[in-house]
Amino acid sequence: MIPNLILLQDAPAGAGMMNFVMIALLIFIFYFFMVRPQQKKQKEIRKFREALGAGDKVITAGGIHGEIVSVKDTYFIVEIAPSVKIRVDKGSVYPSNENIEGQANLNR
Repeated sequence: MIPNLILLQDAPAGAGMMNFVMIALLIFIFYFFMVRPQQKKQKEIRKFREALGAGDKVITAGGIHGEIVSVKDTYFIVEIAPSVKIRVDKGSVYPSNENIEGQANLNR
C-alpha cells in the first residue's frame, strides 16, 4: 500500500524543465564537437579542389599519386607515370603531402 502511495505522488515541477535543458545541452555539445569541425573540414577540401590547376600534385581516393595535366568541368586528367593519364572525378582528389607542406611554407 505504501509503495503505491509513493508512486502516485507528483514529481517535482522543475524535473521536466531540467530534462529539457540536459537534452538541449547534449545537442549543443554534439554540434560544436562533431558537426561543426566536419563542416569546416569539408569546406577546406572544397576550396582546395576549386583551386587545383595543371601541374598540381594530388592523391586520388584510391591512393594513386599523380600530377594534374588538365582540368575539366567535373573531372581532372591526371598523369600517374610518363605517358600514362587517367581521368579522375573531382570529388575523389585530395592534396598530396607536397602541396600541404608548400601551403604551410607560404602561410608563414
